[in-house]
Amino acid sequence: MIELPDLVAGGLAVGTLSALALGGGLLRLRRQRGRAYAEIAALRTRLDGTVRAFTAEVEHLAAHRVPAAARRVAHPHLDVPGPLQPLTVGTPLGIALENVLLALQSEVVAQRTRVDAAAQAGMRGATREIQAALYRLQDALRGLQQRYDDPELAQTLFRLDHENEQSLRRAQVTAVVCGAWVGLAREESHVVDAVTGGQARLAGYRRVRVHNHLEPGTALVSHAVEPVAIIVGELLDNALRHSSPDTDVVVGLEHVAHGVCVTVDDAGLGMTRDERERAQRLVAGDEPILLTALGDPPRMGLAAIGRLTRQFDLGVDVSSASPYGGVRAVLRVDSHLLSRIDPEERPPSASAARTTRRPAPERTAPSHTYGTENPVAEPAGHDGPGDADGLPQRRRRSRVAVPEDSATARPARRPERSAAALGALQSGTAAARAGKDEPATSREAAGDDTDETDHAEGGAAR
Repeated sequence: MIELPDLVAGGLAVGTLSALALGGGLLRLRRQRGRAYAEIAALRTRLDGTVRAFTAEVEHLAAHRVPAAARRVAHPHLDVPGPLQPLTVGTPLGIALENVLLALQSEVVAQRTRVDAAAQAGMRGATREIQAALYRLQDALRGLQQRYDDPELAQTLFRLDHENEQSLRRAQVTAVVCGAWVGLAREESHVVDAVTGGQARLAGYRRVRVHNHLEPGTALVSHAVEPVAIIVGELLDNALRHSSPDTDVVVGLEHVAHGVCVTVDDAGLGMTRDERERAQRLVAGDEPILLTALGDPPRMGLAAIGRLTRQFDLGVDVSSASPYGGVRAVLRVDSHLLSRIDPEERPPSASAARTTRRPAPERTAPSHTYGTENPVAEPAGHDGPGDADGLPQRRRRSRVAVPEDSATARPARRPERSAAALGALQSGTAAARAGKDEPATSREAAGDDTDETDHAEGGAAR
């Protein structure tokens, strides 16, 4: 039998071992709990940092990136700031933030287009009413010009008609930018008449010098006459506005391989590279036109050109510099928009620049008469075969007489002088019928060559 002391000693030993094992387990649990608490504290600190970083990122998005993204819709050259934490680029958070910006820009574009379309519709209606009123005023002024014979009154009516023409041009350009039709349908006209019509709508038309190198009778088809006149008027307006008042704007009309080109050169300051690129985008008509993108006040000239070039298959280039230091603008009219008018039956207007070209002489085939005694005439530049040493000798060509109606014969009569002469003629006729004698005043009115009016080529071009 085991004695009691031995049992007590064994129990105490087992209890001691159990107590030691329990104490060790408790110690391990305490250490694990400490590590868990430390990990929880670290995770909490990390989470707090992540929340703060996310909050700062969202605040940065709302305060800087969203406004910049909205401004970039109207101004593509502006940059949108990136995220505060570069490490978020490419992460789900960074992708989500970029999607927010893209969605915002898409919605801004949609709303901007919708608002601009509504503004253009309202502008079209307003300009339609203005155009109708200006056309009525134009008809009334021309009726007064035909009714009264007083030369001074005729000059005043011409000036008023020219001012009305400028207002009508601005209303017409605004309507074109807003998507309306050009407003007029004309018959086939000489190209130089369309250029003169665009020139006559400007206040500084006297500074324009037109050099016409087209063949006589070069004309535009009916639906291209008014668009070409509008485009030329806007190109000339830009050239006159951005060049010194004491300089000329030179216009050249030339034949090219596939049609006709109208070149406008000014002596202004020119444009920077960015301005030239923006102007070229506008005149090309490749981008949608928004009124809010045309400035304040809106500059509609180039935008109207872009509308017309896209609608009527014309081409305009403003990307090159003028030889005078300014800007060169080139309007290209392709062959399918050109026609031909007999210059004898329908000559250009009296105020249009005369062409430097002469019509090509008709060549008749030489008649070969065999067995006759009359030989074929020799060419104009050589003698016959009976020369001294058997070689053809060159003859001196005779001087060709220049016709009186050429460009160098005499300058075209000024329109105000024509109006004064017409008024004097009508006054003289009325005086003769009434038995009165007014020779002195009639001659003085007919010989007046003042420069007061700004309505030079308008009447003949229209």
